[in-house]
Amino acid sequence: MSERAKLRADFVRRAGWGDAQERLLAGDASFRKYFRLTRAGGTAVVMDAPAPQEDVRPFVRIGRHLLSLGLSAPEIRAEDTENGFLLLEDLGDDTFARVLAKGGDEAGLYARATDVLVALHQAPDHAMLPGLGAYTGEALIDAAMLLPEWYLPEASGKPTSAEDTEAYRAAWRECLVALPPTSASLLLRDYHKDNLLWLPARPGVKACGLLDFQDAQQGHPSYDLVSLIEDARRDVPAAIHEACLRRYIGATGLDDKDFRIGMALMAAQRHARIIGLWIRLLRRDDKPEYLQHMQRCWSMFERALTHEALEPLSLWVDRLLPPNLRRIGAS
Repeated sequence: MSERAKLRADFVRRAGWGDAQERLLAGDASFRKYFRLTRAGGTAVVMDAPAPQEDVRPFVRIGRHLLSLGLSAPEIRAEDTENGFLLLEDLGDDTFARVLAKGGDEAGLYARATDVLVALHQAPDHAMLPGLGAYTGEALIDAAMLLPEWYLPEASGKPTSAEDTEAYRAAWRECLVALPPTSASLLLRDYHKDNLLWLPARPGVKACGLLDFQDAQQGHPSYDLVSLIEDARRDVPAAIHEACLRRYIGATGLDDKDFRIGMALMAAQRHARIIGLWIRLLRRDDKPEYLQHMQRCWSMFERALTHEALEPLSLWVDRLLPPNLRRIGAS
């Protein structure tokens, strides 16, 4: 037994689950792993998030906040923040991804997930918490730097020059000037089919269980909707994309044109970041499996770049990443 496994076993014992059987549930692109505990009295889930790479305290804070808003985050039943362990309510295995793969009601699932975002937007102060980082302005640009820092060198075979890197930043700054002013909302930051659970026995927005929200920040309200309906890992039909967009705008009363400008900007930022992320996962972390999603991300990125607000960035991409350099991961 590894030292980490011994620490986890001690945490489980102290939490009162020492008689349970443990089974690995999943890992993800981070250092976190999840284990299901099973015993006669039921099940629970252990989050194993080793320090210093991970910090469970944001998950605890955001999770309890979401529960206070009437949403279905896992209840936290025991915690060891120093060593990076949490004992969580087991919300089951029915992620939206699995339900969709089995032929679940696609339109209904996406509508319910959209309603959760409406509930966040309509909560007091748009569900904000004190001290949340702002995913706006330079923070958005910093995150999108994965494109010139990782993807462009991989595609071109040479490092990105300082001049081209600065031109990318300048293009983004020019684009973000076009972002209409709006009140910031709580962003869960990774809001997609793999992090949503279908809980049909629960009413209303509670039927959509929430996972992987520890990186929550504040920012443009369209960001999580982009994550949902412009999923890097799944093709979302155009009709559902538009239906969710209209559902959100109609329920929140936001200006349609302004919101769609924000949507295009957030989509371009997210796709640029993820296109670079796939290469970083390949080269730094030896995880090539994400390349299968590269062409989908490029298609969505190219669609976002057609918006007039994105013209400065579109010109940079066309100059440094012409179509023949957008083929990594293509079959």
